[in-house]
Amino acid sequence: MLRVTDSVPAEGGAPLAGPADPAGWLTLPDVAERLDLPISKVHQMIRDRELVAVRRDGVRRIPADLVANRTVLKHLPGVLTLLADAGYDDEAALRWLYEPDDTLAGGTPAAALGGDQAREVKRRAQALGF
Repeated sequence: MLRVTDSVPAEGGAPLAGPADPAGWLTLPDVAERLDLPISKVHQMIRDRELVAVRRDGVRRIPADLVANRTVLKHLPGVLTLLADAGYDDEAALRWLYEPDDTLAGGTPAAALGGDQAREVKRRAQALGF
Protein backbone atom coordinates (compact mmCIF):
# COMPACT_ATOMS: atom_id res chain seq x y z
CA MET A 1 0.00 0.00 0.00
CA LEU A 2 1.36 3.41 -0.97
CA ARG A 3 1.84 5.68 1.97
CA VAL A 4 1.83 9.39 1.25
CA THR A 5 2.39 11.91 3.98
CA ASP A 6 0.03 14.65 5.02
CA SER A 7 0.33 18.06 3.50
CA VAL A 8 3.10 20.24 4.82
CA PRO A 9 2.33 23.89 4.05
CA ALA A 10 5.03 26.15 2.73
CA GLU A 11 5.18 29.12 5.07
CA GLY A 12 4.61 32.49 3.45
CA GLY A 13 5.89 31.45 0.03
CA ALA A 14 9.12 30.12 1.52
CA PRO A 15 11.01 27.57 -0.57
CA LEU A 16 9.89 23.97 -0.15
CA ALA A 17 13.35 22.66 0.66
CA GLY A 18 14.42 22.09 4.24
CA PRO A 19 17.48 20.68 5.98
CA ALA A 20 16.69 17.14 4.83
CA ASP A 21 14.85 17.99 1.62
CA PRO A 22 16.02 18.23 -1.97
CA ALA A 23 16.69 21.61 -3.53
CA GLY A 24 14.03 21.23 -6.21
CA TRP A 25 10.69 19.52 -6.64
CA LEU A 26 8.63 18.27 -9.56
CA THR A 27 4.90 17.74 -9.57
CA LEU A 28 3.65 14.43 -10.96
CA PRO A 29 2.60 16.01 -14.30
CA ASP A 30 6.11 17.55 -14.54
CA VAL A 31 7.67 14.11 -14.00
CA ALA A 32 5.38 12.58 -16.63
CA GLU A 33 6.45 15.25 -19.11
CA ARG A 34 10.14 14.89 -18.26
CA LEU A 35 10.02 11.10 -18.67
CA ASP A 36 7.68 11.31 -21.67
CA LEU A 37 5.19 8.99 -19.96
CA PRO A 38 1.47 9.16 -19.23
CA ILE A 39 0.63 10.37 -15.71
CA SER A 40 -0.85 6.93 -14.94
CA LYS A 41 2.61 5.38 -15.46
CA VAL A 42 4.12 7.86 -12.99
CA HIS A 43 1.48 6.84 -10.43
CA GLN A 44 2.37 3.19 -11.09
CA MET A 45 6.08 3.95 -10.63
CA ILE A 46 5.31 5.46 -7.22
CA ARG A 47 3.22 2.42 -6.23
CA ASP A 48 6.04 0.12 -7.40
CA ARG A 49 8.60 2.15 -5.38
CA GLU A 50 10.51 3.24 -8.46
CA LEU A 51 9.95 6.84 -7.33
CA VAL A 52 9.16 8.48 -4.00
CA ALA A 53 6.47 11.14 -3.75
CA VAL A 54 5.54 13.23 -0.72
CA ARG A 55 3.06 16.03 -0.18
CA ARG A 56 4.44 19.52 -0.03
CA ASP A 57 2.05 22.46 0.15
CA GLY A 58 -0.85 20.08 -0.55
CA VAL A 59 0.62 18.72 -3.79
CA ARG A 60 2.38 15.40 -4.35
CA ARG A 61 5.93 16.10 -5.44
CA ILE A 62 9.04 14.18 -6.39
CA PRO A 63 12.60 15.42 -5.82
CA ALA A 64 13.84 16.78 -9.15
CA ASP A 65 17.33 15.33 -8.82
CA LEU A 66 15.92 11.79 -8.63
CA VAL A 67 14.64 12.20 -12.19
CA ALA A 68 17.83 13.12 -14.02
CA ASN A 69 18.46 13.15 -17.76
CA ARG A 70 14.92 12.05 -18.61
CA THR A 71 15.27 8.86 -16.55
CA VAL A 72 14.95 7.79 -12.93
CA LEU A 73 18.29 7.29 -11.17
CA LYS A 74 19.30 3.70 -11.88
CA HIS A 75 19.68 2.50 -8.28
CA LEU A 76 16.78 4.47 -6.77
CA PRO A 77 14.12 1.72 -7.03
CA GLY A 78 16.38 -0.77 -5.23
CA VAL A 79 17.18 1.69 -2.45
CA LEU A 80 13.51 2.60 -2.01
CA THR A 81 12.61 -1.10 -1.73
CA LEU A 82 15.36 -1.67 0.85
CA LEU A 83 14.18 1.34 2.88
CA ALA A 84 10.55 0.14 2.72
CA ASP A 85 11.66 -3.31 3.88
CA ALA A 86 13.40 -1.61 6.82
CA GLY A 87 10.09 0.05 7.77
CA TYR A 88 10.64 3.48 6.25
CA ASP A 89 7.57 5.29 4.89
CA ASP A 90 7.91 7.75 2.02
CA GLU A 91 8.68 10.75 4.23
CA ALA A 92 11.30 8.83 6.27
CA ALA A 93 12.88 7.50 3.06
CA LEU A 94 13.10 11.03 1.71
CA ARG A 95 14.74 12.23 4.95
CA TRP A 96 17.25 9.37 4.77
CA LEU A 97 18.09 10.11 1.12
CA TYR A 98 18.77 13.78 1.87
CA GLU A 99 20.44 13.45 5.27
CA PRO A 100 23.88 15.12 5.04
CA ASP A 101 26.70 12.57 4.99
CA ASP A 102 30.25 13.79 4.49
CA THR A 103 31.49 10.26 3.76
CA LEU A 104 29.54 10.13 0.49
CA ALA A 105 30.33 11.94 -2.76
CA GLY A 106 27.84 14.76 -3.15
CA GLY A 107 27.17 14.92 0.58
CA THR A 108 23.90 12.92 0.68
CA PRO A 109 22.81 9.40 -0.26
CA ALA A 110 20.58 10.88 -3.00
CA ALA A 111 23.51 12.70 -4.60
CA ALA A 112 25.74 9.62 -4.30
CA LEU A 113 23.14 7.48 -6.14
CA GLY A 114 24.02 9.31 -9.33
CA GLY A 115 27.71 8.51 -9.07
CA ASP A 116 30.28 5.88 -8.23
CA GLN A 117 29.05 5.33 -4.68
CA ALA A 118 25.58 4.04 -5.59
CA ARG A 119 26.44 0.53 -4.40
CA GLU A 120 27.63 1.92 -1.08
CA VAL A 121 24.30 3.72 -0.67
CA LYS A 122 22.47 0.45 -1.40
CA ARG A 123 24.67 -1.38 1.13
CA ARG A 124 23.87 1.21 3.81
CA ALA A 125 20.15 1.05 3.05
CA GLN A 126 20.28 -2.74 3.29
CA ALA A 127 22.04 -2.55 6.67
CA LEU A 128 19.11 -0.55 8.07
CA GLY A 129 16.96 -3.67 7.95
CA PHE A 130 19.19 -5.50 10.45
